[in-house]
Amino acid sequence: MGKARRTPSAQQIARNLKRDFAQLIQYLNDQVVPEVRTHSTGALRQAAKEMTKLADYLEKSHRKR
Repeated sequence: MGKARRTPSAQQIARNLKRDFAQLIQYLNDQVVPEVRTHSTGALRQAAKEMTKLADYLEKSHRKR
């Protein structure tokens, strides 16, 4: 028969989870958050341009009356 697998202790599982969560948080902070901020600001800028166009259109249509 093959080698018997040793079941990890609760302490080892807790250490592994703590390490893995720390790595996940680091990844989110380093990679995901900056991307979200970059794309969010771009979307806000695009929305602002479109709102400016809408405001210009509304002003022009109001002047025609």
